[in-house]
Amino acid sequence: MTELRERSVQVRGEPCRVWEKGTGAPVGYLAGLGGLLEWTPFLDRLAESRRVIVPSLPGFPGATGHHQLDTTLDWISATLDLLEAAELEGADLIGASVGGTLAAEVAAISPRMPRKLVLEAPFGLFDEGEPVTDPWAQPPGSLPQLLAAHPERLGMSPPADADAIEWQVLLVRASEAAARLLWPTTDTGLGSRLHRVRAPTLLIWGSADAIIPASYAKRFADKISGPTQLRSIEAAGHLVDRDAPDAVAEAVLEFLA
Repeated sequence: MTELRERSVQVRGEPCRVWEKGTGAPVGYLAGLGGLLEWTPFLDRLAESRRVIVPSLPGFPGATGHHQLDTTLDWISATLDLLEAAELEGADLIGASVGGTLAAEVAAISPRMPRKLVLEAPFGLFDEGEPVTDPWAQPPGSLPQLLAAHPERLGMSPPADADAIEWQVLLVRASEAAARLLWPTTDTGLGSRLHRVRAPTLLIWGSADAIIPASYAKRFADKISGPTQLRSIEAAGHLVDRDAPDAVAEAVLEFLA
């Protein structure tokens, strides 16, 4: 396995960090709520056999520019620009949570962009009978317990040598960026576009997801035109690849093969 590499690309004139590790066929990863403050065990597992490319979405840790994005179409356009700049056009694509929303939007608008698509508990749909939990309406300090069955695996606590205030600013900025896309209902209108997703798609959900009910996996699968597979990860929460990195990596690598 190669060492972690970092570069920067420009999206609408703003810098976005791109992490890369491993060799082999490329696979992209768009992170979920909170973004990535550090490389994760899940990505390490993928990098054992694939070239893993992780571009930071605007406003998420490692990137700026979310204030330019006012509409869903703005976000889709910026994500397409980001994936092209990161050399991921036509590659396999994984999207988690918020990143899953945008990965699905990209696959719908530009069906040739992903070869295969993995969606880990994406936002984008909403059913009043079984609503999505609003992550922006939670008491201070309670969100990590909602995002993961094992909150200590989220990497949201600053390391000893980090500036605590700067670390908190990064988290707040990422929350604001996600809210610009998803708040107030998390319904982006994606349901009317999912029929355009023709890439083979794997939908992964944690059985203990406290943000988006696991039943939403079938809602997505029923709307996607391409072949779909569903995988439930026992006792894992919303950010499923943080809770169960080995199990999710095994499912993803098997599907992408």
